[in-house]
Amino acid sequence: MINQTVKNLFFKEFASYFKTPLGYVFLVIFLFGIGYLTFEPGRGSFFYMREASMTSFFKYIPWMFLFLIPAVSMRLWSEERKSGTVELLLTMPVTVKQAVLAKFFASWAFIGLALLGTFPMIITVTYLGKPDYGVIFLGYLASFLIAGSLLAVGGFFSALTKNQVISFILTVCVSFLLLMAGSPPILDFISSFSPKYVVDLFESLSVLNHFDSIERGVFSLSNIWFFSVMISFWLFGNIILLDENKAN
Repeated sequence: MINQTVKNLFFKEFASYFKTPLGYVFLVIFLFGIGYLTFEPGRGSFFYMREASMTSFFKYIPWMFLFLIPAVSMRLWSEERKSGTVELLLTMPVTVKQAVLAKFFASWAFIGLALLGTFPMIITVTYLGKPDYGVIFLGYLASFLIAGSLLAVGGFFSALTKNQVISFILTVCVSFLLLMAGSPPILDFISSFSPKYVVDLFESLSVLNHFDSIERGVFSLSNIWFFSVMISFWLFGNIILLDENKAN
């Protein structure tokens, strides 16, 4: 059974996105930005492709998240540490692990709400043709999972520093590296001085490759496992950092 304090912390954190302009700014930028990128008159746009699918929509989702999710995650712990309220939070009847999970799932739910706001695009595709709803569902699942992975990264760096700007920059850099890990230029560069197994290992860490696999309609437990491990790894690091901070 979930601790009532954890529930209260979850709802408090989720509601906090709507008590300041940050939450509304994020939603507006995300919905406007992804809408523009999906329908803009470029080679990857919806109308250029001339097919009733959301391929162009999901193509840009990871790159929208690359900057918007660090903006959301940078305040998770940096603000608490800077103001000193993190010490007060950790004296409540809640463990560090529970606090980390409550904050993480609250921010993940907020991102889920942003994705839900793109539902009119599904209506548009349905009106213009006969899309494959199974592929669309998997595309949203992939988007939700990659959002969770980047949020976990952001939570780790937010717990690492009291400065939100530094947390934002570090999260963007590491997230970009995770997105680009499987790209040919990066792999070619690594292969120039590393054995093949190192290149293969680095390629396997690409969140974009696993995202693309699910988004194309290939449901594989290995991809789900990858995102689960990725999220768990960064959340575990987050817990360790806060435990050390609590001990000090």
